[in-house]
Amino acid sequence: MEKKNSAFMKPMTVSADLAAVVGKGPMPRSEVVKALWVYIKKNNLQDPKNKRNINADEALKKVFGGKAVVNMFEMTKLVSKHLS
Repeated sequence: MEKKNSAFMKPMTVSADLAAVVGKGPMPRSEVVKALWVYIKKNNLQDPKNKRNINADEALKKVFGGKAVVNMFEMTKLVSKHLS
């Protein structure tokens, strides 16, 4: 039986602001999120007191619509605006 390629795995175009953080696309949404977490951990942007919050640096502020602090659930919604 042939396995269908889910919409989650479909390569998507990455905006210039998001590409500055995760690299050039196209890439599936799952890879974008994975690369975003690599960037967050590498730059120590996760709030040490509340691990669900991400403290945005200048590059991430462009992706997060200018917000300085975003929780991980809100992050997914904001990132999807940069994928097409």
